Amino acid sequence: MRFRATARVYNRNVPRVPGRLLFFLAAAGALGAPPGILPLKEVRKGMSCTGKTVYDGAKIEEFRCEILGILENTGPRQSIILARLSGGPLEETGVMQGMSGSPVYVNGRLIGAVAYSFPFSKAPIAGIRPIEEMLEPPQPPQPQQARQAPIDPYDLAAALPARQEIEMGSTRLVEISTPLWLSGFTRSVVERFAPRLRAAGLEPVQGLGGGRPQAPAGQPKPPQPGEMISVQLMTGDMSVGADGTVTLVDGRRIYAFGHRFLGAGETEMPFARAEVLALLPSLNSSFKISNPREWLGSITMDHSGGVTGELNRKARMLPVRIQVDSPPPARHSRMYRLETLDDRLLTPILVQMAVSSALEATERTAGVSTVTLRGRMLVRGGDPIPFSNIYAAELGAPMLVSAATAAPLAAVLQSGFDSLKLTGLELQMEVSNEKRQVQLDGVWSSRRTVRPGESIEITALYLGERGVELARKATYQVPVGAPAGPLYFTVTDGPSANLSEFRQFLLTAPRSPEQLRAFLTRLHPNDRPYLRVWRAAPTLQVQGENLPLLPPSMGVALLQSASQQANSLVAEIRMDPAPYLFSGSRTLQVEVKE
Repeated sequence: MRFRATARVYNRNVPRVPGRLLFFLAAAGALGAPPGILPLKEVRKGMSCTGKTVYDGAKIEEFRCEILGILENTGPRQSIILARLSGGPLEETGVMQGMSGSPVYVNGRLIGAVAYSFPFSKAPIAGIRPIEEMLEPPQPPQPQQARQAPIDPYDLAAALPARQEIEMGSTRLVEISTPLWLSGFTRSVVERFAPRLRAAGLEPVQGLGGGRPQAPAGQPKPPQPGEMISVQLMTGDMSVGADGTVTLVDGRRIYAFGHRFLGAGETEMPFARAEVLALLPSLNSSFKISNPREWLGSITMDHSGGVTGELNRKARMLPVRIQVDSPPPARHSRMYRLETLDDRLLTPILVQMAVSSALEATERTAGVSTVTLRGRMLVRGGDPIPFSNIYAAELGAPMLVSAATAAPLAAVLQSGFDSLKLTGLELQMEVSNEKRQVQLDGVWSSRRTVRPGESIEITALYLGERGVELARKATYQVPVGAPAGPLYFTVTDGPSANLSEFRQFLLTAPRSPEQLRAFLTRLHPNDRPYLRVWRAAPTLQVQGENLPLLPPSMGVALLQSASQQANSLVAEIRMDPAPYLFSGSRTLQVEVKE
């Protein structure tokens, strides 16, 4: 990477820049630089500059800076202006979290926004995002670039995009971390998710900045360049907000942050005016402690050059209701009412954190516990999608339940089907301090041989703590015309029965809303055992459906659009449920005689 004082020529053929900036930028080549903006090609090493930011309350103050040079080609069609900042508290704090987006001017003309810093740097040296890159509309995403559902439901945050870093010898120039204020969450949940959030450029801070934005009395005053805003990801009994600074205001449109927030592309994230309560110097990265105040509008675009928002626009939020009940004798119920942004990637992560915190705050986290989960996803113009399950664990039950809640939510949000647009999420969880789990102890059949047309009864015995015994039975009638040979009966639990469905879902995504709904509704809960009847013969699976014992000619025709399974599932019977987690698998062989 070369370091020099001049820059690449600004591309004047930038479409769809909103408002009066369109005219200014389109005419830049013929008429010179537009008033108010200094193109990157005119920025020179040694230039004096000034910036605007907030150190206390809502008062916008200036800081001084000097241009050190330009880093070219730091990304596709991207450059970074290096500058040394000075003035105010910056000699003590360095470049602070929350300064992202602070506008920088040369002789009153905007050159860009503070966006990068050096971790652990003793000097307040910042990377400035050129204003042209912030104004340039992002390229529309290609269909194949759509986010895929993460494979591990316990680590949905692994799909968060990593923050951008520029290697410079033994040090790095990185996007300034965005302070992420978390209020109402338990400490253990924040610590569990913190490594993933930090890798994405979000610095989680618990218990601070937890104020709730208020509806403005009348038309709110537009923010000014240098003023702080807080993007509200979740509000209500738990709240999550991310702070940055406004770079430019053009009519109803604002530009802020100077770097991507979550890389969400087109989005709807409400934002509010924020005021600074205090500055906290740190050896790693200092930050501003702030509180959101009044609602201002909605962030509509989040890309590598920053975020773009629209004033006085109401963002669509997803209402979430979480109820946690304790059984007798100390029965009590606690309700959490939240609103979270409607985002295919971040919403499941926020819900996972909220569910885990609700359980940990209401019930004990150490020792045995059993959680019964019932929920439903409300769908616009359609029937709700229900889901239920039961979980028992010595430790970590909240993590199990929260992951089981977030996984189907992620599947629906990331499907892209308009007819499955969510309008709400309702969850009810009942917690017991007993380990309500039974283990499969034995399986037997009513006969060893059977003829086509005859029935066979399978019995399974389960044992649990404190002498609990549960027997479950299922009857299967062998179809007339069934071929002779071994027939296998497997009594299994919910997770084992779900393996084939999950495998097919990951290999071939549902092609219609009906397929996705069917996949979610036929998943096997843990509150009962399952009898699976199968033969040791290959079968084809087409779009999630098993097609056993096909004629050879039909199998050849379907082979291109199907996956082949080693065994052929003939039937599945759901056995009677009970308020216990059933676990274990065993298989019996029965001979079919002619």
